[in-house]
Amino acid sequence: MNQSYRLKNGEEITIKRLTASHLEEIQALQRKVIGALTITSFLQPLTTEEFLIILNGKGLLIGAYSNGQLIAFRAMLAPELDEEHLGRDAGLAINEWPLVLYSEITNVDPDFQGNGLQLLLGKVIMDEVDEKRYPYICATVAPFNIASLKDKFALGFQIVSLKMKYGDLLRYTMLKDFKRPIAHQHFRESQMVLMENTDEQQHYFDAKWIGTAIKKDEDQWFVQFQK
Repeated sequence: MNQSYRLKNGEEITIKRLTASHLEEIQALQRKVIGALTITSFLQPLTTEEFLIILNGKGLLIGAYSNGQLIAFRAMLAPELDEEHLGRDAGLAINEWPLVLYSEITNVDPDFQGNGLQLLLGKVIMDEVDEKRYPYICATVAPFNIASLKDKFALGFQIVSLKMKYGDLLRYTMLKDFKRPIAHQHFRESQMVLMENTDEQQHYFDAKWIGTAIKKDEDQWFVQFQK
């Protein structure tokens, strides 16, 4: 895998599969991204051990290079089958949990943000997934992390739950189902709910509605629920 693309600013980049030999570059970029964050709770950094698990075969990690410098990466993980598995939050039967990949961290160098790198890497890495082996992709996203929510919707994800994860962090669980793409689903009902209204959103999720989009009205963000 060695693909060339041109960014919005006209700069040419190369996207390739990363290995354990790239660990130092990956962690250096993660530190730079964390240092530039204004809301640190939006990002759940990966540890050295987690990166190595992915890089040594339990997932995918691709990176974008500009002039020999790693400027962005995106990771996917084949998770352990434990009690915290996102397949549970997504409503999947326990026998389907081994069919799930996690869409993990995406880091983009602050100097290159605004060029659509997160979505570009998302499209590239989705094309690398073996859909028969892993028909489900799950991810967690913080409410009001608008950029990440828009990214996931653009890649065909839907919101399926809103719960406390990672101890005490409120997170949406999002699901991409290759077997049943959201574009092929037919909905009979639709309702807009304030993103800040956690209880009402959880009520809709409990009633088997799904979140299919986010919209801004004046200064407030809403989640579109459909059923």
